[in-house]
Amino acid sequence: MNLPKEARRALTRTYKDTLRPAGVFAITNTLNGRIYLAGSLHVEAALSRARFELGMRAHRNKALMRDWIEHGAAHFRFEVMARVKESDDPAFDRAAELETLLALWRDELQCVGERGYNAP
Repeated sequence: MNLPKEARRALTRTYKDTLRPAGVFAITNTLNGRIYLAGSLHVEAALSRARFELGMRAHRNKALMRDWIEHGAAHFRFEVMARVKESDDPAFDRAAELETLLALWRDELQCVGERGYNAP
Protein backbone atom coordinates (compact mmCIF):
# COMPACT_ATOMS: atom_id res chain seq x y z
CA MET A 1 0.00 0.00 0.00
CA ASN A 2 1.48 3.33 -1.08
CA LEU A 3 0.29 6.16 1.15
CA PRO A 4 1.16 9.80 0.69
CA LYS A 5 3.96 11.06 2.93
CA GLU A 6 1.56 13.15 5.06
CA ALA A 7 -0.70 10.16 5.68
CA ARG A 8 2.28 7.99 6.71
CA ARG A 9 3.46 10.70 9.11
CA ALA A 10 -0.01 11.01 10.62
CA LEU A 11 -0.25 7.23 11.12
CA THR A 12 3.22 7.14 12.66
CA ARG A 13 2.38 9.99 15.04
CA THR A 14 -0.89 8.32 16.05
CA TYR A 15 0.96 5.06 16.75
CA LYS A 16 3.62 6.81 18.85
CA ASP A 17 1.02 8.79 20.80
CA THR A 18 -1.08 5.73 21.65
CA LEU A 19 -0.62 4.59 25.25
CA ARG A 20 0.36 0.98 25.63
CA PRO A 21 -1.33 -0.95 28.44
CA ALA A 22 0.66 -0.92 31.67
CA GLY A 23 0.35 -3.86 34.01
CA VAL A 24 1.68 -6.75 36.02
CA PHE A 25 2.69 -10.11 34.57
CA ALA A 26 3.70 -13.47 35.98
CA ILE A 27 5.83 -16.35 34.78
CA THR A 28 4.81 -19.50 36.64
CA ASN A 29 6.79 -22.72 36.87
CA THR A 30 4.02 -25.33 36.64
CA LEU A 31 6.19 -28.06 38.19
CA ASN A 32 7.08 -26.40 41.48
CA GLY A 33 4.64 -23.47 41.56
CA ARG A 34 7.33 -20.79 41.83
CA ILE A 35 6.36 -17.42 40.36
CA TYR A 36 8.29 -14.54 38.85
CA LEU A 37 6.29 -11.32 39.04
CA ALA A 38 7.09 -8.05 37.29
CA GLY A 39 5.40 -4.92 36.01
CA SER A 40 5.86 -2.67 33.01
CA LEU A 41 4.41 0.43 31.42
CA HIS A 42 4.08 -1.73 28.27
CA VAL A 43 3.14 -5.07 29.76
CA GLU A 44 2.76 -7.12 26.56
CA ALA A 45 6.19 -6.04 25.30
CA ALA A 46 7.79 -6.83 28.67
CA LEU A 47 6.20 -10.28 28.74
CA SER A 48 7.40 -10.94 25.21
CA ARG A 49 10.90 -9.73 26.11
CA ALA A 50 11.01 -12.04 29.15
CA ARG A 51 9.97 -15.01 27.00
CA PHE A 52 12.64 -14.12 24.43
CA GLU A 53 15.36 -13.67 27.08
CA LEU A 54 14.54 -17.06 28.60
CA GLY A 55 14.65 -18.69 25.19
CA MET A 56 18.05 -17.09 24.55
CA ARG A 57 19.27 -18.10 28.04
CA ALA A 58 19.86 -14.48 28.91
CA HIS A 59 17.21 -13.63 31.52
CA ARG A 60 18.54 -11.48 34.37
CA ASN A 61 16.84 -13.56 37.09
CA LYS A 62 19.32 -16.39 37.60
CA ALA A 63 17.03 -18.69 39.61
CA LEU A 64 14.29 -18.45 36.97
CA MET A 65 16.86 -18.98 34.22
CA ARG A 66 18.26 -22.05 36.01
CA ASP A 67 14.79 -23.64 36.34
CA TRP A 68 13.94 -22.78 32.73
CA ILE A 69 17.04 -24.63 31.54
CA GLU A 70 16.42 -27.56 33.90
CA HIS A 71 12.67 -28.05 33.29
CA GLY A 72 12.16 -26.66 29.79
CA ALA A 73 9.80 -24.10 28.27
CA ALA A 74 6.79 -26.45 28.32
CA HIS A 75 6.63 -26.18 32.12
CA PHE A 76 6.20 -22.41 32.30
CA ARG A 77 3.07 -20.30 31.96
CA PHE A 78 3.13 -16.62 30.97
CA GLU A 79 0.19 -14.40 31.84
CA VAL A 80 -0.82 -10.80 32.38
CA MET A 81 -2.24 -10.63 35.91
CA ALA A 82 -3.68 -7.11 35.85
CA ARG A 83 -3.63 -3.90 33.84
CA VAL A 84 -3.49 -0.35 35.17
CA LYS A 85 -6.87 1.33 34.85
CA GLU A 86 -6.24 4.53 32.95
CA SER A 87 -7.67 7.86 34.07
CA ASP A 88 -8.35 11.19 32.39
CA ASP A 89 -7.26 12.99 35.56
CA PRO A 90 -4.25 15.20 34.72
CA ALA A 91 -2.68 14.25 38.07
CA PHE A 92 -2.86 10.53 37.23
CA ASP A 93 0.57 8.92 37.52
CA ARG A 94 0.75 5.65 35.53
CA ALA A 95 4.11 4.66 37.01
CA ALA A 96 2.93 5.15 40.60
CA GLU A 97 -0.28 3.28 39.86
CA LEU A 98 1.76 0.43 38.37
CA GLU A 99 3.98 0.26 41.47
CA THR A 100 0.90 0.07 43.70
CA LEU A 101 -0.61 -2.69 41.57
CA LEU A 102 2.67 -4.62 41.58
CA ALA A 103 2.93 -4.35 45.38
CA LEU A 104 -0.64 -5.67 45.76
CA TRP A 105 0.12 -8.68 43.56
CA ARG A 106 3.41 -9.37 45.39
CA ASP A 107 1.52 -9.43 48.68
CA GLU A 108 -1.16 -11.71 47.25
CA LEU A 109 1.15 -14.21 45.53
CA GLN A 110 4.03 -14.16 48.03
CA CYS A 111 6.50 -14.65 45.19
CA VAL A 112 9.73 -14.39 47.19
CA GLY A 113 12.01 -17.02 48.68
CA GLU A 114 10.94 -20.61 48.14
CA ARG A 115 7.56 -19.58 46.68
CA GLY A 116 8.94 -17.37 43.97
CA TYR A 117 11.80 -15.99 41.97
CA ASN A 118 11.59 -12.39 43.16
CA ALA A 119 14.08 -11.00 45.68
CA PRO A 120 12.73 -10.06 49.11
